[in-house]
Amino acid sequence: MKKDIEIPLVKDVYVAIAHEWNKEFLSKDWNAYILNGGSTPIEMVLIVSKGFDGETKTSVMRHAIAVVAANSFEKIEVVKEEVLALTNEFFVTYYIGSTLFEKRFTFKKGSVSESALTPLPILGQEGIMAQ
Repeated sequence: MKKDIEIPLVKDVYVAIAHEWNKEFLSKDWNAYILNGGSTPIEMVLIVSKGFDGETKTSVMRHAIAVVAANSFEKIEVVKEEVLALTNEFFVTYYIGSTLFEKRFTFKKGSVSESALTPLPILGQEGIMAQ
């Protein structure tokens, strides 16, 4: 029975964290985004995020996004500096048509920093892509 379950491979969907200027608070914030680099929209996107390191854990955050259009992005959440000292995980599930996709994206402890910034596709600014 287990061998009959097909788990489709996630392609062209990414989670990234960008360092952006916040006009309201006049500071730079780290923001997490979901990027859809595919040619079709993804729908009913559910994202569960958490940070952890041994006994230290953050609250589990849940986000729902109705649609992420093809070749576009949507903001997930602000990620505080204190949380970046932990391993951060984003578990993403979504539909393309009637097919369910899921993938766990991880930012390892200490991997998000100014020195690690690289150009991000679709978003048009610098940030860090999850593994």
